[in-house]
Amino acid sequence: MQKPAVTLMVKAARAAGNVLLRHMYKLDALNVVEKDRMDFASEVDSLAEKEIIKEFRRSTPDYGILGEESGPLNGAQNNARYVWVIDPLDGTSNYLRGIPHFCVSIALVEAGEPIHGVIFDPLRNELFTASRGSGCQLNEKRVRVADRKDLNGAMIITGFPPRERSRASAQLKCVDSLLTEAEDIRRTGSAALDLAYVACGRADAYFEAGVKPWDIAAGALMVREAGGKVCDFRGRTTGPMDVRGINPRPLVAGNVRVAEVLQQRIVNTGYAAAFD
Repeated sequence: MQKPAVTLMVKAARAAGNVLLRHMYKLDALNVVEKDRMDFASEVDSLAEKEIIKEFRRSTPDYGILGEESGPLNGAQNNARYVWVIDPLDGTSNYLRGIPHFCVSIALVEAGEPIHGVIFDPLRNELFTASRGSGCQLNEKRVRVADRKDLNGAMIITGFPPRERSRASAQLKCVDSLLTEAEDIRRTGSAALDLAYVACGRADAYFEAGVKPWDIAAGALMVREAGGKVCDFRGRTTGPMDVRGINPRPLVAGNVRVAEVLQQRIVNTGYAAAFD
């Protein structure tokens, strides 16, 4: 049975997902802004986030809110103990181009650590949920990370965010090394779904730099609750998933064995040093 917080999160995620679905066939009419170089947002992002925030303000008025579009609200900037961390549309570039791969991601964070997470893919009607100490589910069925033992034949997902292009050559050197053993390396365009796919065993591992709390808070919890490991490029635990950890960060996730080998390969190829 879902915990009350997760039930609330699911309701909010589905409301936001309905907003995304209603607008996806009239993309030419959307107002789109470039937040940063090659980093876009649309009015749909804002509309979906407003649906989520409306639900949380009504049900949990004392909790902080950290939204990708709205920033910190309701005391989130003052280190509130409980903070909703929201990405109303993870995979905006896919969405705006009509590529059917995007999601809603919501986490409830306590003192910087995610304790509940929901990732909803409205096109596939796939609902990933996790609670600390209670495992990870896909459409209410328990899931686990894949059991691959090393990089041989591994399916790895990564990303190339615009704000990390100055380190692209180092990343590509790492990718070149990984492809000598891995089956493939995918770039899907949604960090939240990447992590959810690792949690349910569709991918063996994921690594990316430049991600922010709203990209990864829910998915990182899911990987851990599915028996996997999440760390930074040096193998350290990740920082707070609230406003204290607002700066971009590098992340590695996977089953324990593959995550450890991948993280060491990132170090050995020099990619980790690019962040020192």
